[in-house]
Amino acid sequence: MSTTLLLARHGQTVWHAENRYAGISDIALTDVGVAQAEDLGRWVAAHPVDAIWTSPLSRAVRTAAPAARALHLTPHTEPGLRECDFGVVEGRTLAEFAAEDPSAAEAFRADPVAHPFPESDDPAAAATRGLTALQRIAAAHSGGRVLVVAHNTLLRLVLCRALSIPLGEYRRVFPRLRNAAVSELRVGDGEFALLSLNVPCRGAS
Repeated sequence: MSTTLLLARHGQTVWHAENRYAGISDIALTDVGVAQAEDLGRWVAAHPVDAIWTSPLSRAVRTAAPAARALHLTPHTEPGLRECDFGVVEGRTLAEFAAEDPSAAEAFRADPVAHPFPESDDPAAAATRGLTALQRIAAAHSGGRVLVVAHNTLLRLVLCRALSIPLGEYRRVFPRLRNAAVSELRVGDGEFALLSLNVPCRGAS
């Protein structure tokens, strides 16, 4: 029996608006991010789910809150869904890092998995962590529909691992998951199928 996971990136934060890596830093939503969360809540109200799971970081929890209110659900938090730690680049842009260490930045651009940022999480380990979390969630709600609110890099790594795409290609194959947009992943019999990507929620009914 297949389970539908509706994957959503959290709403905009100040750092993301400036294209800064937030990672494990607990950065609050902007007013735009709060509005995006409300859009997601309205979309979920029109396309109900059986459960809501989020990363433990507050930007993900806050993004899931309107959907939880709309459906009278209590969200669950899953540590495995937290964003990657970006090490020395936390709070900085890639351009700022490149100005300081151009060779390391170029190596990251060429293959972000083989050459992650200094002191950052191992991307392959993060992909395994995130995919294992999604598998647990899917098993807990077999045959159901689940909203999962997490993070840009983690979800892109997980999608690559789930779909047998080389992890080092995640930035090229999935350039960006839009804030509070929905991507539909079907999970069944150990197989994954991506049914939609970056479906906008604004104006949903």
